[in-house]
Amino acid sequence: MAIVKKYRSEVTRIENPIPDIYMVTFRSLDKRYKYLPGQFLHLALDEYDPSRPWPESRCFSMQSSDTNEQVTLTFAIKGAFTTRMANELHEGKVLYLKMPYGELFSQQHSKERTVFIAGGTGITPYLSLFTSPSFRDYAGPRLYFGFRDERYHEIFKDDLGKAYGINRSFDISLVNQQTEGMLNIDVIYGENGRESVYFISGPPVMIHAFKEYLAGAGVGADNIRTDNWE
Repeated sequence: MAIVKKYRSEVTRIENPIPDIYMVTFRSLDKRYKYLPGQFLHLALDEYDPSRPWPESRCFSMQSSDTNEQVTLTFAIKGAFTTRMANELHEGKVLYLKMPYGELFSQQHSKERTVFIAGGTGITPYLSLFTSPSFRDYAGPRLYFGFRDERYHEIFKDDLGKAYGINRSFDISLVNQQTEGMLNIDVIYGENGRESVYFISGPPVMIHAFKEYLAGAGVGADNIRTDNWE
């Protein structure tokens, strides 16, 4: 079990590559961040007072490798808290991050032809693995990445290039919703079969539908892993 710590942090970079999508990078102002690929953090916008309860916060997957000194996350504006983030975050802003949480990739699983399914910003927890040296341990991993338009691919293209540099057996399938339609779990299952381990990350509706399909097709519960802490 990872030890959860609070990190006083500074925003070092913020980008807005697509309307309503932001990519933010933080550096710790005290101890170095400690986390594993696939884990997530709690971000608080209000000042943290150790004598009082932890303030309102939201969970976000860390998309940067655990070898990086800084932490990067991507968020979409979906409600009041993320609207505040878009309005209040700026380079130099100091706030608190609490981490790490989750064990998406640390639980025992086969690393032979592992299947990663991502919808939109659901790719972010995978990137923390794909850009980590530990990604070399996977044999023939496959990614199915569905996105609304080409701009989503552009955001993450460099990290996917790094991933292929780390693991040359990495197979990447890109599905542009505008030209190819939605990710098709029937096709994905047909290409990988019952014995593969499937990771699913994306909109809750997609996660639920794909998980139900795989279970109905006979894929064991231990072979269906989801990133659905939201």
